[in-house]
Amino acid sequence: MSVQLWTWIIVALTFSLYIGIAIWSRAGSTKEFYVAGGGVSPLANGLATAADWMSAASFMGMAGIIAFAGYDGSVYLMGWTGGYVLLALLLAPYLRKFGKFTVPDFIGERYYSKTARVVAVVCAIIVSFTYVAGQMRGVGIVFSRFLEVEINTGVIIGMIIVLFYAVLGGMKGITYTQVAQYCVLIFAFMVPAIFISIQMTGNPVPQLGFGSSLTDGSGMYLLDKLDGLSTELGFTEYTNGSKSLIDVFAITFALMVGTAGLPHVIVRFFTVKRVKDARKSAGLALLFIAILYTTAPAVAVFARTNLIETVSNKEYANMPEWFKKWETTGLIAFDDKNENGTIQYVGDAEKNELTVNRDIMVLANPEIANLPAWVIALVAAGGLAAALSTAAGLLLVISSAVSHDLIKKVINPELSEKGELVAARISAVGAVVIAGYFGINPPGFVAAVVALAFGLAAASFFPAIILGIFYKKMNSKGAIAGMIVGITLMLFYMLKYKLQLFGGGTQEDWWFGISPEGFGTIAMIVNFVVSLVVNAFTEEPPQEVQDIVEDIRIPSGAGDAVSH
Repeated sequence: MSVQLWTWIIVALTFSLYIGIAIWSRAGSTKEFYVAGGGVSPLANGLATAADWMSAASFMGMAGIIAFAGYDGSVYLMGWTGGYVLLALLLAPYLRKFGKFTVPDFIGERYYSKTARVVAVVCAIIVSFTYVAGQMRGVGIVFSRFLEVEINTGVIIGMIIVLFYAVLGGMKGITYTQVAQYCVLIFAFMVPAIFISIQMTGNPVPQLGFGSSLTDGSGMYLLDKLDGLSTELGFTEYTNGSKSLIDVFAITFALMVGTAGLPHVIVRFFTVKRVKDARKSAGLALLFIAILYTTAPAVAVFARTNLIETVSNKEYANMPEWFKKWETTGLIAFDDKNENGTIQYVGDAEKNELTVNRDIMVLANPEIANLPAWVIALVAAGGLAAALSTAAGLLLVISSAVSHDLIKKVINPELSEKGELVAARISAVGAVVIAGYFGINPPGFVAAVVALAFGLAAASFFPAIILGIFYKKMNSKGAIAGMIVGITLMLFYMLKYKLQLFGGGTQEDWWFGISPEGFGTIAMIVNFVVSLVVNAFTEEPPQEVQDIVEDIRIPSGAGDAVSH
């Protein structure tokens, strides 16, 4: 059977499974819509959290960025993994004990202020829309290649699917759908990685394979071969980095603390019964995440090596079918500058004739390696599972921020539960439409867009959450001022250097030599400073708020969540 037919079959089966689960577990109350009724088991929550966390950026973008950036791409691996540990150990149990549905809900109650709640809602919406743009783009890329439709059409198909189970099932539907999606995405990521590892090195464990010697009789190590191929073609040596130390640190730290401020991941810890279960599910999720994250560098090396060997200095007329198929999507392009019919893939931008979108590397890898059609189709289903699971979680954050934190808590406190559920579903529809627009008009490739969302979360939420938990004298005025200044600064820098607004600028103009992906670290520090300075010159929070903060840090009786 052809790749396209296999893709239709596997995608149809997995989508039927997701939709079936959404119908079976549809939400009947606001508690089920927001936090799945608070009765999810640690194992199911661990699987769902892993799927929520491993977006299109993890599945497609991370290995893609490492394939092209080499050593420099490792900042994404370190930042995203380290960030999850930070979230699981430092914040999740305390937030769970506080007992609020959403991050704006925590900030609104902890800082005893409607203004703080509204600012948090705006920040949550900005962060989530930036993040979801990358997911919708990922969906469009998968559909455009494997169902052979335009990227924009692919984004629209993805919107319809997400809309169905996010609006119908809420968090309850999304949780159990994400359990299935984790199983699909991890199987889809590991199977081709194992196949190619055996093919290239004879080692069935990809994590060991990319550090092994090749089976071609040369006795050469795979990484040595890739270094040689890269330098021969004028690219930088794969295992050497070119980023400045300060930028590596800034990106890694922004991704770490951004993780700890991501509303769609934090809300997962409210879906279990007890604080103890929140800790268990965090540990399990880390284990499930590590399977993919430790494999991504190997996939990047396999894909980059295979790509160079397949296309460099080869005749365009003899290119395999996968090349022509990807060409129709516009994500790989050959410009025959010297008109000799041979692809010149080199590091010199003026001479280079091949443009490759880094987001296709994981998806194209099985095709480049000439793996069976069903494996290629499986990767397509995995990419969709990764993108859709995270998109659904993000859309739920947006809809709950609007319906629960804005409409119910600020605009109309008398709103009935049924009215709130209707508002949540209408908000989700609006969020999907806007997310689709950003998917069609993204500000960069998938991993970079997602990295910017982490920067925004670091700049806005992280200081407010940390100070809210660990500094009982932190008041509302300080937190509000910090969030506004932090996210405004990050947005300005992002729009200036990514979208070339406000006069634009090049890499030479970056402040302190820090890229937009790493600037969240600077904006976060500014947030902390502004928060503490304003706090020092304004009145202390009420005593009852200070007592609540004391209480959520007490481990005794931590078996049960305390709701205030």
